[in-house]
Amino acid sequence: MAAGKIDRARVADTALRLLNEVGLEGLTLRAIAKELDVKAPALYWHFKDKQALLDEMATEMYRRMVAGVPIAPDANWRERLLAANRGLRAALLSYRDGAKVFSGSRFTGTEHAAQMEENLRTFMDAGFTLQQAVRATTTAYLFTIGFVTEEQGVRPMPGERREGYDMTERAELLSEFPLSAAAGAEIFESYDEHFEEALWVLLTGIETRYGIS
Repeated sequence: MAAGKIDRARVADTALRLLNEVGLEGLTLRAIAKELDVKAPALYWHFKDKQALLDEMATEMYRRMVAGVPIAPDANWRERLLAANRGLRAALLSYRDGAKVFSGSRFTGTEHAAQMEENLRTFMDAGFTLQQAVRATTTAYLFTIGFVTEEQGVRPMPGERREGYDMTERAELLSEFPLSAAAGAEIFESYDEHFEEALWVLLTGIETRYGIS
């Protein structure tokens, strides 16, 4: 298959499929080229390096996330913050190392600006300044990225669990530190509940900090 027979979208889609099989460390341009039945140099027609490919992968992840989690036009700022970050977490968890791919990547298009514009406008209509709106939404975003990064460090994919995170073994290892041992179940279990509670704590903090009722 010649370089002209593939395009950025197909390469990114193939890379995302392979990501679930081999993880970020195993995702090489050579492996992607083999899957597409082309020589590795053919990919450089579309991506100058792996980071450029990761940028496109993150952009495609965002496109799919927005398509799967629509936000009602009349949603208030709280509803938007909750929906956006719940949707982001769900999207990242659907890919092995999804948070690592997404974190630090640069969007290759402007699709994200439409929702960003709506979100910022909604926040400002509620009484936030632009600076406050940016800090509130960015803080929530960074929390979600960090949360999922740690979550996938324990559970790379649904149904998987990395070695070393057995709570019984951990409790025995930390038997001299009873509070730390007991905290394990809170730290490394019940991620859905933990995320929801932390997101509400964050939302309450935003309300208190900026005096928005």
